[in-house]
Amino acid sequence: MNEQHFLLALSRLRGCSQAQALEAYQTFGSAQAVFEKGKEGPEKLRAALKNAPEALKWAEQQAEFCRSKSIRILSFDDADYPERLRNCADAPLLLFYRGTAQLNAPHILSIVGTRHITEYGKDLCRHLLQDLAQLLPDTLIVSGLAYGVDIHAHRNALDHHLPTVGVLAHGLDRIYPASHRDTAIRMLEAGGLLTEYPSNTKPDKGNFVRRNRIVAGIADATIVVESAAKGGALITAHLAQNYNRDIFAYPGRIGDPYSEGCNRIIAQQTAQLVTSAEDITLALQWTQQETLQPIQRELFPELSPEEKCICKSLADGRPHTISNLVTATALPFNKVNTLLLSMELRGLIKVLPGGMYRLLK
Repeated sequence: MNEQHFLLALSRLRGCSQAQALEAYQTFGSAQAVFEKGKEGPEKLRAALKNAPEALKWAEQQAEFCRSKSIRILSFDDADYPERLRNCADAPLLLFYRGTAQLNAPHILSIVGTRHITEYGKDLCRHLLQDLAQLLPDTLIVSGLAYGVDIHAHRNALDHHLPTVGVLAHGLDRIYPASHRDTAIRMLEAGGLLTEYPSNTKPDKGNFVRRNRIVAGIADATIVVESAAKGGALITAHLAQNYNRDIFAYPGRIGDPYSEGCNRIIAQQTAQLVTSAEDITLALQWTQQETLQPIQRELFPELSPEEKCICKSLADGRPHTISNLVTATALPFNKVNTLLLSMELRGLIKVLPGGMYRLLK
């Protein structure tokens, strides 16, 4: 029984919510420690641990299923866990992932919208992904593999050689809707499938609402292509707003039912009005990676040795998390945090959504 088994069991512990499981995990330092020392914890945790044998037995079965299907189990502290999502207060303790895409890619956009996509919406998706592929070919596209805008975002991303990840509201032992299976299979080779739900989890209605927070939290920004006055896309936009992420929306004609939601969040200034991929990249101050030139230490003679060390770590032009920089520089966390603040105030670096840092030219 290893730490992964204990993590799975903790996520499955009856009487312990996902938020409580994450809190216990962070308090005790590991999932194994929760099971070994949790009897000294809060009353609710002590009561939930009475179900430990059942949870541990299930964990062994789930771990074997994931191993047999090449599914990666990403824990909250895993280096490959999406850093942007980890910075969200309601991030899941575990994620199940199968695919090839880098979940901490330099540029990540979530594209959402109505399941009743119109020809106007299809045109928007096609032009958006085509232009993004030319402007920023390393952009990761995230959506929910649902009918309408979601599946058109995935398919257009694949057609234009952009990696794309589908966030599912069920386990990786099935694809819902089944008609999207062929697209999902293509995504495994040029993107991936991601979920917080273990195998044998059905696509129940409530799961889709919870799924939306991952769609919003994993990305730098959320783009609403088309939406009615109410719907999952607006829920995702609201979640993105709570995470302090950028929200963009395409306007539509007054009176069009599936543009009403977009027009409303633009009017309320919840979302920025956009008409092209270029509008989005300019608003996010994204530039093509090929144009980013390595910054040499000699260009910053006024910097301290520690600051030069940070600049060297950021010189590849890619955004980095503070955790990456602590590892790369071998400096203490508090020291790196202080240096980054000073460098930001001096205009040397930029703080990006999701707690990412990038060196300015």
